[in-house]
Amino acid sequence: MNKKANLFVFSAPSGSGKTTIVREILKQYPEFAFSVSYTTRKRRSVEKEGIDYFFISEKDFESKINSSEFVEWEKFYDYYYGTLKKKVDDNIKSGISTVFEVDVKGALSIKKVYPFATLIFISPPSIEELKQRLVKRNTETDEDLQKRIQRAEMELSFKDKFDHVVTNINLEQAKKEVKTIIDLELKKEK
Repeated sequence: MNKKANLFVFSAPSGSGKTTIVREILKQYPEFAFSVSYTTRKRRSVEKEGIDYFFISEKDFESKINSSEFVEWEKFYDYYYGTLKKKVDDNIKSGISTVFEVDVKGALSIKKVYPFATLIFISPPSIEELKQRLVKRNTETDEDLQKRIQRAEMELSFKDKFDHVVTNINLEQAKKEVKTIIDLELKKEK
């Protein structure tokens, strides 16, 4: 019999440090798989196909929606994002723990399908700090920046629905807190 697979689902507003924390977790647990989402948005110059996302056309994405291939999907900022159910199921059958980086609604959808999933919300210390981080990143237009801030306020309203909330005041401390959560989940009775 295969060992039990865990699902660790991370959500956070843009600029909370979620991606940095997820990358650190994947370094510390090389046996974990990362769930690569599908998206219809354009690839940024620093992103790699199949590593950061699978970049597909809107037509192909909608075809996958109609075929019920996604465990979760959503359209925001005029683009689709989603996670293929088959890959998650394959990892579970193989006993491979999987790390997800999805929006809050996607996380709750995953929990609905896989109740044993562990939802971890990475929270910024404040909305003001989040705004400063997003401005420093300098990756969005002013219009997109405003959309991200509005979305962050909505996402923060969901954090109480998560199994764990880690406030990222100090990145190194937040990484340690997340590692502790994962270690405790891995030690739980299988």
